Amino acid sequence: MTMCAEKKRYVISFTPPPYDALGIVGANWLGRNAFSNVSFEPQFIRGCGLHEIAYHTAVPRRYGFQAMLKSPFVLAEGLSEAMLLNALMRFATRWEPFLLSPLAVTRFRDMLTLSPLVNAPAMDALAASVVSDLDYFRAPMSDAEFERRDTGDLTPTQFANLYRWGEPDVMSAFHFHLTLTGKLPPQDADRIERLVREFFGPVLLEPVEVGSLALFVEEEPGAPFIVHSLHPMGALPARQTA
Repeated sequence: MTMCAEKKRYVISFTPPPYDALGIVGANWLGRNAFSNVSFEPQFIRGCGLHEIAYHTAVPRRYGFQAMLKSPFVLAEGLSEAMLLNALMRFATRWEPFLLSPLAVTRFRDMLTLSPLVNAPAMDALAASVVSDLDYFRAPMSDAEFERRDTGDLTPTQFANLYRWGEPDVMSAFHFHLTLTGKLPPQDADRIERLVREFFGPVLLEPVEVGSLALFVEEEPGAPFIVHSLHPMGALPARQTA
């Protein structure tokens, strides 16, 4: 492990396009649009106070409405943002767009998330390739960061992933999800889950097109993550004639 100074961090994710219905509802739920970085009051929901919604969405609000494929990383020494953008653009063109089955409100480690109703091998393959093919852009973790992320309850597979890829929930341990809340107290989970289902309503009935990869940026430690750029998937000629 090596030490590196705190710098700008990047995330490679899936997020719906800015005018997509799912993305709009997701931003409204979290109270922040990650494209414009505009924050706003949570919408009124019967049975849940505004302060309560703001509290439960505080953690995912900073990250924005996204499903991480490669979690936050600092650029390796000698590599630049322009190089990352160029590599991500080229990477995206190697993958054809695909559809995910309709999403459902699920629970993941005491958080509420949105996940596909059925397995998504195309997404699993894309996520694994994002992690492995672009890993040379990631600066090695410091010893302190490794110890912080080794929570003590990782499986052997997760521990091996953390050591090799800098994150535990990748490859066979990957679980695609868009995070909607922080960890919920058990006494609140059922009620909040019911409200979330009602809030997202009809947008959960439609399949989700995965047609681009998003690069999110955290400009400084603790800053909100914003969408830096979207990188369309598929060969350029195919996109131009579609």
